[in-house]
Amino acid sequence: MTTIELIRSKVRTNRFEFSKHALDRSILRQITVSEVRECIEQGDIIEDYPDDFYGPSCLIFGYTRQKRPIHV
Repeated sequence: MTTIELIRSKVRTNRFEFSKHALDRSILRQITVSEVRECIEQGDIIEDYPDDFYGPSCLIFGYTRQKRPIHV
């Protein structure tokens, strides 16, 4: 299973959480949880951070159903 497939699987089964930083940013930018899910479902990993301080992470770029571009 690729990284993006693993992430999508976790999102589909509600096995994810927002960091405080992500929550603050989503509120500031008026991004809903549904939009985050849509972005992850069809987006692509554009940056990979395997040695991130809190554990491996990545940056996903995608669009919502309304064609809004989002980085997750």
